[in-house]
Amino acid sequence: MAAPRTPMVGTPKPRPGDRVAVLSPSHGSPAQFPHVYEQGLARLRDELGLVPVEYPTTRAEHASAADRARDLEAAFADPSIRAVLATIGGEDQITVVAHLDPAVLRADPKPFFGYSDNTNLLNALFHAGVVSYHGGSVMVHLGRGGSTHPATLDSLRAALFTEGWYELSPATESGDEVLNWSDPAALTRTSPLEPVGGWHWYGPSAVVEGPCWGGNLEIISWLLQADRVGPAEAFAGHVLLIETSEEMPPATEVFRVLRNMGERGLLGKFGAILVGRAKAWNFDRRNDATAKAAYRDEQRAAVLRAVRTYAPAAVLVFDLDVGHTDPQLIVPIGNPVRVDAVDRRISVYY
Repeated sequence: MAAPRTPMVGTPKPRPGDRVAVLSPSHGSPAQFPHVYEQGLARLRDELGLVPVEYPTTRAEHASAADRARDLEAAFADPSIRAVLATIGGEDQITVVAHLDPAVLRADPKPFFGYSDNTNLLNALFHAGVVSYHGGSVMVHLGRGGSTHPATLDSLRAALFTEGWYELSPATESGDEVLNWSDPAALTRTSPLEPVGGWHWYGPSAVVEGPCWGGNLEIISWLLQADRVGPAEAFAGHVLLIETSEEMPPATEVFRVLRNMGERGLLGKFGAILVGRAKAWNFDRRNDATAKAAYRDEQRAAVLRAVRTYAPAAVLVFDLDVGHTDPQLIVPIGNPVRVDAVDRRISVYY
């Protein structure tokens, strides 16, 4: 079993003009879609004022797990690098973290930004005592067609450069349909957005504040199977963040993952549970608006069923713009999150 996590250490923020590592610790998509990647890099330079630094595996499509881990450690060990950003997610990062030395990650702590399969690294950094950030994909969100969504850019800028409380706001429009990156028009066209109805609240009328942990639910399940999550007691009073990917797991599977977390004694330790708006469209499942709504209803019902059984005292909030969403708000992993069910507000500490 993974050891109880190390107490968190301060993570200094970069400043405009600083060098930041841009890595592909999961899939080497920059090799397949360099035009999208370059657009993300340009916005990192021009809109955020940072200097991106690539490593040998950043543009390598089939780099080994050991080589990707070597680049991660090199980025954390380089004192001139002040943040680390993932290009995109993937599905095999669980093989990379086994090659990492937590002492290297902790010796010069710096913020890491990534989501989806990068939940593996978010968890590894959490247990190493280093604050990280769920969100901030160079290709998907900075490289977005047309322009980066203003809400995404504002949240990312705040998470990168500021320290303090940041209030999340529900989007009025959101999108989960993506463009085909093989089409050059993906650089200039904006993916469609649709009206959304804000957050959905369940549970007690209470204010919960605690360190945040979590990420993509499918990856959390893998981490639990690989025994890379600390004992349930280590998460007492924490806030759980979960969201699902473009693989669109069925509601039955979502319930079973959460049920197993409940049987492990883990789910009931969280004082609040934040759930991202479920992605309900992909190239092989092009749902219309009715099918999307039905899928999301089933997802909420599955989560609610598990939480009512195993964590009835938790504040539960659905449909945050986190993870596989557009816009994408950044949530810290390891830093406090305040969930106010009285005034129905959510703030994160960057």
